[in-house]
Amino acid sequence: MSTNESLYTLENGIGNVIFNRPQSRNALTFEMYAHLADICAHIPNDNSLRAIVVSGAGGKAFAAGTDISLFRDFKGAESGIDYETRMAAHFEHIERCPIPMIAAISGACTGGGAAIAAFCDIRLASADMKFGFPIARTLGNCLSAANLAKLASLVGPSRVTEMIFTSRLLGAEEALSIGLVSEVLPSHDAVIARANELARDIAGMAPLTLRVTKELLRRVRTDGPNAKDEDMVSLAYGSADFREGLESFLAKRPPQWKGR
Repeated sequence: MSTNESLYTLENGIGNVIFNRPQSRNALTFEMYAHLADICAHIPNDNSLRAIVVSGAGGKAFAAGTDISLFRDFKGAESGIDYETRMAAHFEHIERCPIPMIAAISGACTGGGAAIAAFCDIRLASADMKFGFPIARTLGNCLSAANLAKLASLVGPSRVTEMIFTSRLLGAEEALSIGLVSEVLPSHDAVIARANELARDIAGMAPLTLRVTKELLRRVRTDGPNAKDEDMVSLAYGSADFREGLESFLAKRPPQWKGR
């Protein structure tokens, strides 16, 4: 399931996706976006995959946006609409992924790379992380409404406005202070190690609790506090896992989660 530019491995329930163009600061091709989206859209239902860690090869960048050379063939407004429509479909697959996704961010995390990180559930950063969307200084394009809404839900509309209007990149400590990332680690290797440690911890949690929480948070963001939740509540409380959790708690033994 790997490609030369986007590597994917699965071991002990943890999937690792690595953007593998270090010579280009992992600038994203259309195929790299599609590869990650395809992984997220086809999660096996046998509980063999419990969490995904996304990172960039080389330690200098998570992903420095879409490869700018790909825009040379754009013919104007229609090309831009087609591009944003395609990206929106990829990001929706990432956001709707039913299992937890951790972005292990080192170095440059800009443009499309920053958008991917934003749609992950947890973000960890190296001390040299730079996060943002410098498009007002570089390409002169724009973000879609869905991407702006996601960013605003994470850091607030005022900060999103300031970031884009000034093309300023957020450093790791500022990102930590505003809750964009949950931890700052000293190096790329430390970020990768911590991300996989966290993924293993999450893999031991009740998978349906995580799935329901992810989906309801998505609905709250798009539909507000009155978002429909009966189907998700039913999924959790009607599951064999809920019964297993109850019985194991009463018996004072570790639960054996099955994801159903």
